[in-house]
Amino acid sequence: MQAFLKGSQSVKAQKPSSSSSAGEKKQKAVPWVEKYRPKCVDEVAFQEEVVAVLKKSLEGADLPNLLFYGPPGTGKTSTILAAARELYGPELYRQRVLELNASDERGIQVIREKVKSFAQLTAAGARPDGKPCPPFKIIILDEADSMTGAAQAALRRTMEKESRTTRFCLICNYVSRIIEPLTSRCSKFRFKPLANHIQQERLLQICGKENLKYTTEGIEALVKVSEGDLRKAITYLQSAARLNTEQEITEQIIIEIAGDMIDQGYAATNVLNQLHDVIIDEKLSDKQKSVITEKMAEVDKCLSDGADEYLQLLSLCSVIMQQATHST
Repeated sequence: MQAFLKGSQSVKAQKPSSSSSAGEKKQKAVPWVEKYRPKCVDEVAFQEEVVAVLKKSLEGADLPNLLFYGPPGTGKTSTILAAARELYGPELYRQRVLELNASDERGIQVIREKVKSFAQLTAAGARPDGKPCPPFKIIILDEADSMTGAAQAALRRTMEKESRTTRFCLICNYVSRIIEPLTSRCSKFRFKPLANHIQQERLLQICGKENLKYTTEGIEALVKVSEGDLRKAITYLQSAARLNTEQEITEQIIIEIAGDMIDQGYAATNVLNQLHDVIIDEKLSDKQKSVITEKMAEVDKCLSDGADEYLQLLSLCSVIMQQATHST
C-alpha cells in the first residue's frame, strides 16, 4: 500500500514539471515588444525629464494627475506601467491599476460606470515587502484623444470628486484633442521621438539576448524605417529574426519586411513620409522644396482629419508636377 501511495505521489510531483515546461513554451511566444518592455522607471530610454519627475514622486509615494503625449512608440504607456509596478509591487498592482485603451469602448457610459465605480473604491491594503504603499489608485486612459467630447467632460467631474483616492494618467498622441479643463488638471509631459543612437543601443541589446546575427547596415536600416518609433523597430526586428532564422539580418531583409510603401500601395501617411525623404534629396531649388513640403504638411493634416487618401495624394502630386516642370 505504501509503495502504491509513493508511486501516486511521484506521478503528482511530475505533473507540475510538465506544466512548468508548457509555461516556458508560452513565455517564448511573447512578442518582443512586451518581453523587453521596461520593468522599472530607470529602464525608460531618452525621456530624462519625465523619469526625473516620476522618481521624485515615487520616493515621496505621491503622484499628480498625468498627461503623457507624443508620437507612438516613445514609451508613454511603458513609463506609467513601470511606475505603477514600482509603487504597488506585483501583489497589489492588479487591485490598484485600471487600464483602458483603444480596444475598449470609452464613451460617456463607460466613464460613468466602469471608471467612476473603480475610482470610488477605497484603496486599502499594505505591500507584503513592507515598502510604503500610496493611499490612491491609478486609472490609465490610453489613446485618450480618441475619447468623445462628452466622455472627456464627464471625466473632469470624476477627477475632481475622487482626487483623494484616485490619480489619472491620460495618454495621447495629440494633446490638442484633449479638452482644456482636463489638461489644466494634469501635469503635462511630452515624449520625444527616440534618438537614433538610443534605438541602436536597445536593438543591439535585444540582438545580444536573442543571439541574432546582424550587420551594422541592417540595424541602421531598422532605425531609419522606424522613424523614432522603438516599438515598430522591435517588431520589424522580431519579424526579420523569425523569417530568416539562420541568416544575418541585413539592410535588404529589413527593407523587404518594412515594405517599399510607394510601390506596394501602403497607407497614404507612409507614402507621404517616403516622398518627403525623396523630395529633400532631389535636385530642386529651395523655393520649390518649400512649396512642396508646405503642401505635404497640409495633406498630412487632412489625412489625420480623415480626408480621402486618393484625392489628397492626387492634390500633392499635382503640386510636385507643377514645381518639377518649372525647373525644366
